Amino acid sequence: MEGNLGGGVNNQIEVETPNNITIKGILGLLMANTEATDIKKVISLGMGDPTLYSCFHSPDVAHDAVIESLTSHKFNGYSPTVGLPQTRKAIADYLSRELPEKLCADDVYITAGCTQAIELALSILARPGANILLPRPGFPIYALCAAFRNIEVRYFDLIPGKGWEVDLNAVEALADHNTIGIVVINPGNPCGNVYSYQHLQEIAETAKKLRTIVIADEVYGHLAFGANPFVPMGIFGDIAPVLTLGSLSKRWLVPGWRLGWLVTNDPNGTLKNPKFVERIKKYCDICGGPATFIQAAVPRIIQQTEDVFFRKTVNLLKWTAEICCEKIKEIPCISCPYKPEGSMAVMVKLHLPLMVDISDDIDFCFKLAKEESVILLPGLAVGLKNWIRITFAADPVSLEEALGRLKSFCQRHSYLQNDHH
Repeated sequence: MEGNLGGGVNNQIEVETPNNITIKGILGLLMANTEATDIKKVISLGMGDPTLYSCFHSPDVAHDAVIESLTSHKFNGYSPTVGLPQTRKAIADYLSRELPEKLCADDVYITAGCTQAIELALSILARPGANILLPRPGFPIYALCAAFRNIEVRYFDLIPGKGWEVDLNAVEALADHNTIGIVVINPGNPCGNVYSYQHLQEIAETAKKLRTIVIADEVYGHLAFGANPFVPMGIFGDIAPVLTLGSLSKRWLVPGWRLGWLVTNDPNGTLKNPKFVERIKKYCDICGGPATFIQAAVPRIIQQTEDVFFRKTVNLLKWTAEICCEKIKEIPCISCPYKPEGSMAVMVKLHLPLMVDISDDIDFCFKLAKEESVILLPGLAVGLKNWIRITFAADPVSLEEALGRLKSFCQRHSYLQNDHH
């Protein structure tokens, strides 16, 4: 044993930590760089957590369901590691409403939020020499999980001028016999895009051609307010197998409850292979799921949340997205190539040649935090250097205030403005 630890217990254990940037990591550094005053409170438009703002609150029925399950004293023990049967069934029924083939409870595995669903998906697919195709820009947890599992990451670009659609030619060029999956995030984080039925079908056809599967991240499912309605990727499960990842977090506005799922959408049975199912179950044995009483509340939460609650959330996001885009038009040195149609964030391009003393997106965000106490996410964190991600899931007053400060900052650091002096 001593030899494994590098020659004795007093020596430090040498392990290599992946050097990936994480959203929470960089936001923590930016927050430490702010200077809140009585006049300027810190406004964060960096994190996709709408609960930071009082205008976004979860439905009463969700709280009642959790209190009921907790006070019943029936759910203080372990749940099966794949999830409570009634929870799995409720989610299967909920997702089946829009699918041609009905899901059953056994297709659903309950996870601690969508992040654990990502970890579960990559862990069960990992094998020596494997690679995975990830969107750029995208959600950095995929690359971090891949690094821990020794899965090679290959990035395909999303095309801003085409509604951030997947560059399918790039996908075909990147894939080989070791490709374990193509990740598709829809509605899109960080871009705010919502893919059309046709584009999703083309992605499924591409996966079929490449003999791989689609990992469909639908954590922002149904949060669509533009021309394209939300279409679940599972509709195309008969073309190529689909692992659907989702959670209560965004649609029900309860990200801290950590209730997510991984679902096999696969009418042809590829993912129902007994060995594969056993692999998923064994991995669930390792990681355990969310708190049992939260799981037990899910059937009531799904069945009794009224449509008016969902409509209110979507209308509010549509309004704040509108504010965001209108205000950005007034700000020098930045532009928004695509008006968001879903999720809670938008990507904005920095025009550095127009700026004085700003070297890149990281520099921009750190100086903005220091000078204006506004937190935005540098694009580098989501794979797109010299862009920034703005989260518009905020109350309109705070959003307008933050964007007003962003405008002042950009004017101060703009060549055009400085030429006038």
